This record gives sequence, C-alpha cells and structure tokens, in this order.
Amino acid sequence: MKLHTIPTGYFKLDGGAMFGVVPKTLWQKLNPPDANNLCTWAMRCLLIEDGSQLILIDCGIGNKQSEKFFSYYEPHGDDTLHKSLQALGYDTGDITDVILTHLHFDHCGGAVSRQGDKLIPTFRNATYWTHPKHWEWATHPNARERASFLPENIMPLWESGQLKFAEAGSREVHPMITLHTVSGHTESMFIPHIQYKDYTVVYCADLIPSMAHLPLPYVMAYDVRPLLTLDEKQELLASALKGNYVLFFEHDRTVECCTVQQTERGIREKESFKLSSLG
Repeated sequence: MKLHTIPTGYFKLDGGAMFGVVPKTLWQKLNPPDANNLCTWAMRCLLIEDGSQLILIDCGIGNKQSEKFFSYYEPHGDDTLHKSLQALGYDTGDITDVILTHLHFDHCGGAVSRQGDKLIPTFRNATYWTHPKHWEWATHPNARERASFLPENIMPLWESGQLKFAEAGSREVHPMITLHTVSGHTESMFIPHIQYKDYTVVYCADLIPSMAHLPLPYVMAYDVRPLLTLDEKQELLASALKGNYVLFFEHDRTVECCTVQQTERGIREKESFKLSSLG
C-alpha cells in the first residue's frame, strides 16, 4: 500500500465561522484573516494505492460552479485535482473508488464534472461511497446546510448508478480502511481510519479540519451539533493519544499531518510533518 497527498488548491472561509465561539484575538494568530475576515484553507485529499485499487478520499471543490459562486470562496493556487493525479502518473479513469466523507461542496464538488450540457461523474470507472443516513440528510437538506449541499454535486452520482452506501464501521471499500462516522458537523460523516505499515492514519475531514482545531472548544460554527462535536473530538483525540495515530488534516493551510501528546492544556500536537515522511 502507498499513500499520496492530493492537493486540490485553496479557498477562503470566514474566520469567525471556522473557529466558532473562540475570540478573534486568539484565532487570528493561528490563521491570519484578510481585510474581509476571510482565512485561507487547503482542500487536501488523500489517494490510497494498493494492488488493483486506487482509492481517493474526497475531491475538493471542482471547477464547474459559476463565477458568482466562486467569488464567495475565492479558490486559488496552482494545484488542482487533475494536476495532482497526473503528477503521480494517474488519470481520472484510473480511480476505482471515491470515499466522500460528506457531501458539502468543498469535499465533493470535484466528484462531478461538466461535459457540454451534461453533468457526469468525474471518475468514470469508480464506485462512489457515502453513508445512507448522510445521503438522506444531503438530499433533504435542512435550512442551515442547504447552501452546502448542491444538487449538481450529488444527483449525477445517483443517476449514474456509481453510488454505493457503506455503514459505520464498514471495511467494504478496503480491508485496511475502516469507515468510522461522526455526526456533530453533519449527519454520519465518514472519518476513514487507514492501517498503513505500523501507523493508523486518520483522515479527519471536518471533525478536526486543521491542527489549530485540536483544542476542544475550537469547533466550527458550521457544525449542526457542536456539543456532539466536542464529544467526538474528545473521543478521537483520546484514541489518537493512546494509539499514536497520525492525524491527516484536510483544511490546514500548511500542516498535512501530526501526532499528539498530553499537555497541561490538554491534548495538543506533538510533531507535524508531511504524509510522505511515513515512507
């Protein structure tokens, strides 16, 4: 098995929304905002290569939305999903499985592409995986999340017949990948745990979007059940401390991975590093 970081570019989100109840005087030191209070965040995906399988976890914001839509989030940077795959010698047709942690636009926008007047799955030979409860949640959205669940990112997957459902704790995609779920950020979001060499690599998705979010109170205002997020973070961090997990951050602007340690202030980062350093 080999693991590869797949950068898909950067975008901007409101700093207050990303750090919730934490005062700006604290969070601005961690991710300095621009004049509009927007902070830069990565959209960092993960590719798992093992034998005949090529498994992609999340796929960024994509490029099919309108100019007006993109003006809200200012996507930027030289990296794209396609360029990052090509740099490893792969094409979209080589992907066998796509694990979508959840169906918010910055995680699944790249799953569907525009071809003329049609919207088609980007990865034509892949099976797309989501949780059945999350699918129901995304296709019948509440008013709070409606702007994050875009039908054009979701329905073409169903219509193509390429979508499959996996339950919590499933290893159906790959025997070394366990699909844990959490429901504080959104209903039944996957948190993939990957057994890689002597490591457990955890794709943190939006449970812990960046290393700056390790402290328990640092919970996004986007979360639908913030108190549940607190409990879920606490449980994951306790497991990470005990098992020396490698936490992989999807949205941290600069840090790909870290391990954790117990400190007087709680569980915090121990070492930060690139995924490639695991060998």
